[in-house]
Amino acid sequence: REHMSKVLIAGRIPEHALNILKDAGLDIDVYDDSKSLITKDELSKRITDKDFLITPLSTQVDSDIIDKAPNLKLIANYGAGFNNIDVDYAKSKGIPVTNTPKVSTVSTAEVTCGLMIALSHRMMEGDTLMRHEGFSGWAPLFFLGHELAHKTLGIIGMGQIGQAVAKRMHAFDMDILYTQRHQLDPETEKTLGAKFTTTDDIIKNADIITLHLPATPKTHHMIGAEQFKQMKNSAMLINAARGPIIDEAALYDALVNHEIAGAGLDVYEKEPHVDDGFKSLKNVVLTPHIGNATVEARDAMAEIVAKNTVAMDKGDKPKYVINGVE
Repeated sequence: REHMSKVLIAGRIPEHALNILKDAGLDIDVYDDSKSLITKDELSKRITDKDFLITPLSTQVDSDIIDKAPNLKLIANYGAGFNNIDVDYAKSKGIPVTNTPKVSTVSTAEVTCGLMIALSHRMMEGDTLMRHEGFSGWAPLFFLGHELAHKTLGIIGMGQIGQAVAKRMHAFDMDILYTQRHQLDPETEKTLGAKFTTTDDIIKNADIITLHLPATPKTHHMIGAEQFKQMKNSAMLINAARGPIIDEAALYDALVNHEIAGAGLDVYEKEPHVDDGFKSLKNVVLTPHIGNATVEARDAMAEIVAKNTVAMDKGDKPKYVINGVE
């Protein structure tokens, strides 16, 4: 072949992907600044002669960028979500957009369960205490938390991650309620010990509520002041999905006014910004969007974007096309 296909990788991703692309004889251009994300100007400049774009979830790929790349044949998003890409515009240009689903499931489920355990047993508070004033010893009424066993877990969104959370917390003897558009088959429900119900029922009755939904106009601020008023005062809310699902101002008020007992957040409404109010509260655990931040998950994601790029270059079909371009 006279023409070596050109790939732009718009941010640092695992070496595993670069090796697959190099072995396939592709010409690779990586934006390799570890301190900052690629700017729109830089992306516009670099993409002009590229055949393929591999982009992290944090980079916006809008119609302007797509127009700058007349040869573009694929946008491979490194992430399961894809609200960073104008997928409809890409479709209108006949450019498939792919994502990396499924491979984040185990990691995100483990982080979700970890947030529940840390909150219920006040682990972060305990860690802070031990690093500062310490404690005077074991005492019958000192630093009490709550067991998860026999509490009700409400899962809003029962896709792969929701089900993986249910499977793990069923082993903790939690009673599980879930809601989503379609009820699971009876066999799966039985295996997960999960009962199908409404969002309202979960809001009112769950001891811990965890969200596993995409960010869409429909789910925006789905959990807000009204929901917090209906939740148990002892309830806790976990979000390792997408920040905008929760109205954070209302969450802060609910926590300060003891309408709910705690929150575990891995994602934020105005990410990467975290509201300062949350930092001063003891009953909130904050993590820096580490849901799928494992070596295993990120290597698996790298493999998908690289193999999809190689497939397109060979004239084969890529996997996980999300905008219906054949």
